[in-house]
Amino acid sequence: MRRLIWLSIVAALAIAYPLLLSSPFQQRLGALVLLYAIAASAWNIVGGYAGQVSVGHVVFFGCGAYAAMGSYAKFGLSPLFGIPGGIVLAVGLAAVIGVPTLRLSGHYFSMATIAVAETMRLIVTNTEWLGAAVGLSGPTVPRNVFDLSFLSSLPYYYLFLVVLVITLLVTWWMTNSRMGFYLRAIKDSERAARSLGAPASRTKLYAYMLSAALTSVAGALYAMMFGFVDPESGLGILISVKILIMAALGGAGLLFGPLVGAAILVPLEEISNSWLGGKGAGLTFVVYGAIIVLIARFQPGGLLSLLTGRRKPGADKGAGHAP
Repeated sequence: MRRLIWLSIVAALAIAYPLLLSSPFQQRLGALVLLYAIAASAWNIVGGYAGQVSVGHVVFFGCGAYAAMGSYAKFGLSPLFGIPGGIVLAVGLAAVIGVPTLRLSGHYFSMATIAVAETMRLIVTNTEWLGAAVGLSGPTVPRNVFDLSFLSSLPYYYLFLVVLVITLLVTWWMTNSRMGFYLRAIKDSERAARSLGAPASRTKLYAYMLSAALTSVAGALYAMMFGFVDPESGLGILISVKILIMAALGGAGLLFGPLVGAAILVPLEEISNSWLGGKGAGLTFVVYGAIIVLIARFQPGGLLSLLTGRRKPGADKGAGHAP
């Protein structure tokens, strides 16, 4: 009952936010929080529940962004029609990338995903059909409602809120299914999970593909909101780092952890950018690095674990057990 009350309060605040804080900056800030919460929640499926820390998720983000913008720039269609193509492309790439890389673990897997992401960025940068370094643009003015091109951030806010709710429902369903139990067992000890009959390789691949599909949707929504994508905004490694830190800051492996992390990190970044302008371009990397150090040192379980009472990883190791 207590959990239901808290969920009701959070839902009411989320719905009322753009009506209570109605300035263009505040509405845009809220839309960005929801957008990055979608991407971080998608990453959380494989990075939080399965323990496979991918730093190359921007590849799937870029699939959705380029598919959305490409459907307009290359075929004259609404960017909305590019979303299914982006999902198919992201899932296909996840299958191709995941089969060899998911055999790795720890920082070896992370380094492999970084290498893939940088390779894809270089390929797109040198491909004229994809706009090369210039990028692709969407409709400059709204042609119809299917373009999802709005002058105000308010429609984007509620659109992103609906997609975030769907993403969280999918994640909740996954965590309470057989796949979710397998993933938690694999994260604790893959060798032990395999010995008990859990199909570790197949389960991690399915989680990776599901995460890729949802991340692709986030990329498409990002491109439609900004009406533009280039190799840096769609495939820059900083996007992966940002998504990862949001999930870790709020609580990787917790349903609402990515949302909490996004609600903290996005306003912090936007406010620092508005205060410092171009002078603070490098400050983002300093802030991200400091957050990583603080999380690793003081709260590996994330901020939300303080409320849920989840212990730090390894806290139970060596503890005695009553007979």
